[in-house]
Amino acid sequence: MANGYMGKILNVDLSKGTIEEESLGEDLCRDYIGGYGIGARLLYDRIPAGADPLGPDNILGLLTGPLTGTPAIIGSRFVAVGKSPKCAGGWGDANCGGFFGPHLKFAGYDGIVFNGVSSKPVYLVIDEGKAELTDADDLWGMGVTPLEDLLEERYGKGIQVCSIGPAGEKLVKIATVMLAHRAAGRCGAGAVMGSKNLMGIAVKGSRQAKVANPDKMKTAIKNAMNIIRESETAAGFKEHGTPGDMGPNDAAGDWPTKNWHSNSWGKGEELYDKFFEQHLVKNNGCYRGCPIACGRIAGVKAGKFQTPAHEGSEYESLSAFTAFVLNENIEAAIHSTYLCNEYGIDTISAGALIAFAMECYENGILTKEDIADMDLSWGNPDVLPELVRMISLREGIGDILAEGVKVASEKIGKGSEAFAIHGKGLEAPAHDPRSGKALAVTYGTASRGLCHIQPLEGMAYDSGKLDWGLTEYGIPDPNSVERWDEKGKGQIVKVLQDGLVLPDILNTCKFFMYAGITLGNLAELLSASTGWNITGRDLLKVGERVLNLQRLFNMREGLSRKDDILPERIKQQPAFGFYEKEDQCAIKDFEGMLDEYYAARRWDIKTGMPSKEKLRDLGLEEL
Repeated sequence: MANGYMGKILNVDLSKGTIEEESLGEDLCRDYIGGYGIGARLLYDRIPAGADPLGPDNILGLLTGPLTGTPAIIGSRFVAVGKSPKCAGGWGDANCGGFFGPHLKFAGYDGIVFNGVSSKPVYLVIDEGKAELTDADDLWGMGVTPLEDLLEERYGKGIQVCSIGPAGEKLVKIATVMLAHRAAGRCGAGAVMGSKNLMGIAVKGSRQAKVANPDKMKTAIKNAMNIIRESETAAGFKEHGTPGDMGPNDAAGDWPTKNWHSNSWGKGEELYDKFFEQHLVKNNGCYRGCPIACGRIAGVKAGKFQTPAHEGSEYESLSAFTAFVLNENIEAAIHSTYLCNEYGIDTISAGALIAFAMECYENGILTKEDIADMDLSWGNPDVLPELVRMISLREGIGDILAEGVKVASEKIGKGSEAFAIHGKGLEAPAHDPRSGKALAVTYGTASRGLCHIQPLEGMAYDSGKLDWGLTEYGIPDPNSVERWDEKGKGQIVKVLQDGLVLPDILNTCKFFMYAGITLGNLAELLSASTGWNITGRDLLKVGERVLNLQRLFNMREGLSRKDDILPERIKQQPAFGFYEKEDQCAIKDFEGMLDEYYAARRWDIKTGMPSKEKLRDLGLEEL
């Protein structure tokens, strides 16, 4: 087995209560590397077609990569993969930083795969390579922080825990897998975990992942750190984190507002300034030695939205509870995101669901009787925490909203389907393709639905002028590309996706590529870790292989071109805001961009199915 890996994964059959070790083959690791790569292969091979995402045949994989737990500090993340109860029953993934991934490696494993359903609540403990399922009846109903505190008290300081909160237990479709107040947030991984009666996983270990060439690793790390030290983007992340983008994105037309009626609001800078000056405690790195440290520790000291200092007030979360719902009270937004983390639900989807409910209320589709006499008027801050609670506990209207915006609109009916902004069932995040049309293609074709980071924020290319070092592999210099042009974007997005899925495969932080780390740097680190001779172009081929395998998984589950869509509202000219009269920002030929993208991928234009020739080229001919 190559260096950089522990060489084995843990298979946990929750129905039988058995735990078995499985060796990782080197060919599997070379072809798929780790993270989403090995996850895609495992899901395709082991989940029967048509399996219920919340049934025993679904699997939940928690996986690391060959840089995790090595001196290459950018590789601290872990991924959760499984068939999604959210994303049209297709591919689901989420990832998270912090200490859990490295400690899983330190405990002796490259990953864990859960299948079956336990007859009672349990959690898994892995301590120095010894794994055991333990009764979790006493953990049922606990919030995320109390649960993790209890397990730390039980197993000692240094234990690393990922868990679900009450929302995962109640199979809320937007439930998350939590690591303290960091989340593997999207696609309903917490609901999958809850459906298996799996409350959490606690790991502790002191083993080290060996690297093939320590001297080359030191050189590769030095080269990467020199880039980060010179990066203005890295410095900006350290000072302002992701919330610092609220003002600039608002100005650029990249801030979805009032359930996507507009792409700007004009209040982003003001809201961020108040957050920065009054509520930001400090920045925080999710893993030791991180030179970017983009995390935010924030709180509200007093008042009705008093909130303890915690990590989690990120751009997406704050945007979902401000611009999405026209809320100008930043304290209410901070408090609501804190509650999302304690209950264990995705902040993006939660804000989107509340925006959907407010629009239903505005149009008389939801009445006072339907919503327990609450006031769901746009901008009402008081109702936000209450709706978070109701969704998380499936109370009242929250029980319907807990299904996600697509299913909720189908249940409510009365034309509310027009207000349900989603792709493949996944609620839209806080970036707008009317700011840069490359994002329209990435939104439509992302394996898990309307997602800005699976695998990249497309508008950062044509609007933000980032190239991530990929001009070397054939994309035009973004400074030569107009952000609102549509022709050429499909072909460009193919390369962008192949390159920017690599952090998800390697389990590295994606922000390092935003700060200047290239595929060449990643290849240098990977080669030093494993002893393989890997190039940036080799990595690009792995990225393409993994995306095609995710596509095959989705096609097997019934998805096709008909599902690679954008909601009509997202395509339209904004109803108000800075770009109300800017005709160019409307998306006019999405189908043409999609044709171009399929052609670049060598997928069938009518169905989106990868061609046999493309699969042979990627070593997937048996599929």
